[in-house]
Amino acid sequence: LEPGATPVAPYLDAEAVVALAVREGCEAVHPGYGFLSENEHFAALCEQQGVVFVGPRAETIDLFGDKTKAKIVAAKADVPILVSSPGMLA
Repeated sequence: LEPGATPVAPYLDAEAVVALAVREGCEAVHPGYGFLSENEHFAALCEQQGVVFVGPRAETIDLFGDKTKAKIVAAKADVPILVSSPGMLA
């Protein structure tokens, strides 16, 4: 740990996790729950370095991280959605 870093810090260091996976010859990384599991940047880093991210593609994480975009995609795919205000509200 870096001085002043919390014990959680290493779990959130996407670059260090991917570098370790590459150095150790890992074929895939399973991010578990929380931490980096919903991190678009981490998923993209894995892909860029040739490590399989066990989870959705970075583009999917980005899409479903934005509820407005996700509802639009769901509606276009004829997935039933709850009626709500159109678009983003300020």
